Amino acid sequence: MTKTNEMHAEILRELQTIEKAEQVRILYACESGSRAWGFPSKDSDYDVRFIYVRPMEWYLSIMDKRDVIERPISNMLDINGWDLRKALRLFRKSNPPLLEWLQSPIVYHMKYTTADQIRSLSPLTFSPKSCMYHYLHMAKGNYRDYLQGEQVKIKKYFYVLRPILACGWIEQFHTMPPIEFEQLVTALVPKESELLTVIEQLLKRKRAGDELDYEPKLRVINDFLEERIAYFEQRAAGQRQAEDSPDDRLDELFRSALYEVWGST
Repeated sequence: MTKTNEMHAEILRELQTIEKAEQVRILYACESGSRAWGFPSKDSDYDVRFIYVRPMEWYLSIMDKRDVIERPISNMLDINGWDLRKALRLFRKSNPPLLEWLQSPIVYHMKYTTADQIRSLSPLTFSPKSCMYHYLHMAKGNYRDYLQGEQVKIKKYFYVLRPILACGWIEQFHTMPPIEFEQLVTALVPKESELLTVIEQLLKRKRAGDELDYEPKLRVINDFLEERIAYFEQRAAGQRQAEDSPDDRLDELFRSALYEVWGST
């Protein structure tokens, strides 16, 4: 059994353990970090995110209750999840992390129809404006923190390139950007450009496990990022918001998930 298969088996065991310990049912679990984005290092954590549902009686309470499940990072495994009601409340606000989970290329567990039902409503809740601001904020923060000066933490280029390309995808296609980095690069970075060559070389090094620590900054990428950040700071305000949230349909989805998992009684 390969290391990857061993980790997949361990992830499934941990999900089963969480179900028993927390008395929940996990509806959907996926990879959400650099492995899903397509630029993992050899020692990258497995960033597992899941959506779960509790028994019906748990929701029939006047008290606010904890709606996340978190486990300490252990053995390269970072795993936590959101209660379905929390997930749907964030979904109606076009929450980008949740939308990324739903289109992850690495799905560890999908039982019941809930994830597909949520995906079917995505066009109704997707907000280009909210999502562009989310990715722009991410790009600006990482650029400010890691890519200033002549020596930079070079692997952090991916954590600025990916969100700034996501802004470009939203502007051009008006849909949620794909989670995979290479799809964004293929669609948005000019072919046969110096920028594309430098990005591809950097991606090859990261996947090979090269130590990508402090090195001289890559000026062609820095110039591109500075121009794009300034550009999207001007463009973000003009993006459209989502249409009216389909609250009735989300309520129906929530109830149907409870009935599907626990039965009608």
